[in-house]
Amino acid sequence: MLKVAFLEPVQELILQVEERMLSQAEGAHQQLALAMDHLLSSGGKRMRVALTLLTGEMLGGDRETLVTLAAALEMLHTATLVHDDLIDGSLIRRGIPTLNAQWSAPATVLTGDFIFARAAKLAADVSLVPVMQLFAQTLATIVNGELTQLFGRRGMMGREEYYQRIYAKTASLFETAALSAAMVSASSPDVLAKTKFYGNEIGMAFQIVDDILDFTGDQESVGKPVASDLRQGIITLPTLFYLEKSPQDEVLEAILNGKPVIGENLEALINAIRYSGAVEQAMESANDHIHRALESLASFPDNPAQRGLEELARYVVQRSK
Repeated sequence: MLKVAFLEPVQELILQVEERMLSQAEGAHQQLALAMDHLLSSGGKRMRVALTLLTGEMLGGDRETLVTLAAALEMLHTATLVHDDLIDGSLIRRGIPTLNAQWSAPATVLTGDFIFARAAKLAADVSLVPVMQLFAQTLATIVNGELTQLFGRRGMMGREEYYQRIYAKTASLFETAALSAAMVSASSPDVLAKTKFYGNEIGMAFQIVDDILDFTGDQESVGKPVASDLRQGIITLPTLFYLEKSPQDEVLEAILNGKPVIGENLEALINAIRYSGAVEQAMESANDHIHRALESLASFPDNPAQRGLEELARYVVQRSK
């Protein structure tokens, strides 16, 4: 298992963040407390939490404020996952049943809504209006991105459309985590710009790697069928690169035109994408994002938190799930 060294400088603060998140169900319906415990026990590397805390620690931010901010952002992320799993009909996440696998759709929606509300309350507790505005803007970006995917056309898209989609889906929250931590640390405009850039770059790389693992991982480790996106007609970077090399592939053309493709033809296409060099090309793109992220850290003080951010960036392209 890959060692997640980036967690070490903020391990104790991460425990405080988790306690803060769990406390948000106090006084609420008993089932909400159970749901919060269920969601927090599902694992994950707490990458957005670590990103928030490491950025703030690197810049000398107030730890209590950073814990509150990190809890707000992780609860925002958790709420989006609750709704995403319901929308996608996902029954398993990180090896355990999703809420919608156990509860009715109305109960799942309301639980996600409750978590959104408590996340907003925590963001308000930071007591910095620009941070609250950024929080609201990020939520709107994520929701708009999901709606665009739901109502948008399946099939063919260009790279620019793909990058816009993964920014809304993933990178926007990474960007907000780094930027908001710098904001509460009373940073200069130059520092704000660099931390925002760093968060965006690792967020883009993170989603590209996710899309790579969709092809290269196994069902048990990634928690869904191999090439799950392609099976749903969703085109990601490896498929885009493959399409540029093989524009006449009839099976892929059928998928792009919204026609159902199953069985041997689909499996053959998945293998063709896997072994075409498109996966390696997509990984080069992810590594380019990480290289730029690491460059943006070069001017910051050399301290454990700064080195933790370097480790976090490298982990993004080294992980296997």
